[in-house]
Amino acid sequence: MIELKQLTKDYGTTLAVDNLSLSVATGEIYGFIGPNGAGKTTTIRMMGGIIEPTAGSVIIAGIDVHKEPVAAKNMIGFVPDRPFLYEKLTGMEFLKFIGDLYHVDLQDLYHKSKELLKQFSLWDWANEIIEAYSHGMKQRLIIAAALLHDPKVMVIDEPMVGLDPEAVRMVRDILKGLAAQNVTVFVSTHTLSLAEDLCDRIGVIHKGTLIAEGTVAELNLAAKTGEARLEEVFLTLVREV
Repeated sequence: MIELKQLTKDYGTTLAVDNLSLSVATGEIYGFIGPNGAGKTTTIRMMGGIIEPTAGSVIIAGIDVHKEPVAAKNMIGFVPDRPFLYEKLTGMEFLKFIGDLYHVDLQDLYHKSKELLKQFSLWDWANEIIEAYSHGMKQRLIIAAALLHDPKVMVIDEPMVGLDPEAVRMVRDILKGLAAQNVTVFVSTHTLSLAEDLCDRIGVIHKGTLIAEGTVAELNLAAKTGEARLEEVFLTLVREV
């Protein structure tokens, strides 16, 4: 469902992503972890069609993001690390705006919006302006908006920033539910306990290069760390590069 082929982003002074290749299957939750500045957000922005790669390609559900950007983006629910919200709109108005962008059928839009606002515990705030929302509420709203058009792929950069423990559990369970419905989830996070609990496979990127990939057990084998938790495995892998 996701294929990155020799993906490269060279800013001239910085090689942010270097010849990155990976694939993610339908219904798989793939974690993408790395130190600050490793190339995670750059990779995700190329996947979402926000920036163009210097070389290589991003294929989403068989569609090349560079060659057919609109068709590819229709397949993706995209949650950036720093989402922008029109804070003078209400939560419901914002979802209508996003639904219009994706040409969600008007008859379905209100029903879907109501369902998502309830799912993310935002229904009581549906008609309040977004600037009155807490940071965690805004984060939940942007994830809800990304689901409005029933994407086949979710691409999420740091989904749990600013969320309280109850909201973290809610979002985690929603992502697992999406995967059970054959939605592919690609999630970048610094919360290694979340990646360990949530993801089927994990890729470790460092200095723009994918240095290891696999289940937690397979990463332990690569790092020679026995049956360690992901945090120790990650630190060992990054130290050795």
